[in-house]
Amino acid sequence: MLPPGLLKRVDGVVGPRGYLDRAEDLSLYEYDGSVDKHRPDLVVFPRSTAEVSALVKLAAEFQVPVVGRGAGTGLSGGAIPREGGIVVGFARMNRILEIDLENQRAVVEPGVVNLDITLAVQQAGYFYAPDPSSQRACTLGGNVAENAGGPHTLAYGVTTNHVLGLQLVLADGSVIETGGKEMDLPGYDLTGLLTGSEGTMALVTRVTVRLMRRPERVETALAVYGSNEDAGRTVAEITARGITPVAVEMLDGVMLRMVEEATHAGYPMDAAAVLLIELEGLKEIVEEQSALIREACLAAGAREFRLARSAEERDLLWKGRKNAFGAVGRVSPTYYVQDGVVPRTKIAPTLHFIGEVAARCGLTISNIFHAGDGNMHPIILFDARKPGDLEKAQAAGEEILRYCIDAGGSITGEHGVGMEKNELMARQFSEPTLDTMRRFKLLFDPANRLNPGKVLPTGRGCLEIRQRPLEPASTVY
Repeated sequence: MLPPGLLKRVDGVVGPRGYLDRAEDLSLYEYDGSVDKHRPDLVVFPRSTAEVSALVKLAAEFQVPVVGRGAGTGLSGGAIPREGGIVVGFARMNRILEIDLENQRAVVEPGVVNLDITLAVQQAGYFYAPDPSSQRACTLGGNVAENAGGPHTLAYGVTTNHVLGLQLVLADGSVIETGGKEMDLPGYDLTGLLTGSEGTMALVTRVTVRLMRRPERVETALAVYGSNEDAGRTVAEITARGITPVAVEMLDGVMLRMVEEATHAGYPMDAAAVLLIELEGLKEIVEEQSALIREACLAAGAREFRLARSAEERDLLWKGRKNAFGAVGRVSPTYYVQDGVVPRTKIAPTLHFIGEVAARCGLTISNIFHAGDGNMHPIILFDARKPGDLEKAQAAGEEILRYCIDAGGSITGEHGVGMEKNELMARQFSEPTLDTMRRFKLLFDPANRLNPGKVLPTGRGCLEIRQRPLEPASTVY
């Protein structure tokens, strides 16, 4: 519930058409792409950094939480206002402010859609590398908050590798800038620290990104398998031959059939798994590596290896991969997407373990993931209308993430921690490490008003860090 007088002050900053406060409107902002929900008390749409600063100052004055929100495509609950308060939606801050092709840079507002950067520069032969599956909808502010990845991060890296500078509003409403167009600036790497901090330390209002040249040659291959394990072993086989494709994506049989029925992308319906492999670079190098990858796939048990014969066929194969989550919606009313990471050598046993979890829990679990860097995305199908089904899916997801940690991996590769995985942070990290993270959080946000209840554990497990304002930094329970 909003404190008396706050709404009138907000109206003075953004005007009567700059916010939503009716219950039916607020309900649209109580969820993101995850399975959790919580309704905000107010949603505000600023048009400038100055307005964001004014709103954050009001939140500090009235002691209410503030949560930044982009397109709401996140998959870990990062944009859900766990404690209510104000959601700052960046939909109106959606301008590309500058394109500097000579220096391969662009400056954008946080509401700019990811794909729109590439569309703005592709005619000149450039592109923006990070490409989440939701790139037609997700926005740069959310990408920065979650340190988003995508299929091509195997070669190009994740968002932090392409963000050079940020303009930010801190918890007291002050505005700072970190990094810039230059390759290296003196001082601490605050841009790197705040990219991936999930809106818990500051709100991003401007982003300077790196642009890249389009490669001379692109080849996309599809390798078809009779077993998940053979597909999983292929990744290690390719790595052993000293080849780094720009993308190695895997779809298991359950997933590829759902995708093929929805998109008709050309995936074989009778396969147990497929690998979608892409190479980029100079023509001669791509041709040489393509031959080596064919050998690796066949040596690992692929029954078929074929190259896309045209740009149209390549686009169709990627359309199937990028629209996979939508294809699942045709089969199951709801599903739960996980985001664990394992070493590449552990992909095959992890797939086997996921199959065991599915059988033991009586769930259908399909797999589509970035096999090149071991970023697993088991998709757990369930029906939220059935009592206990959601809880069963969540328990299965947690069991898989625990396995990923024990295999030497991580609880997230690109979706973020949010409110979905924060209790597992105590299993992933040691007590001193968590305490250091907490010190950073309190340094930037001592009153714990920026996206509270995210990233750090909140009260369950053996190493909980209580997120309370001005609590001594050494207090670890």
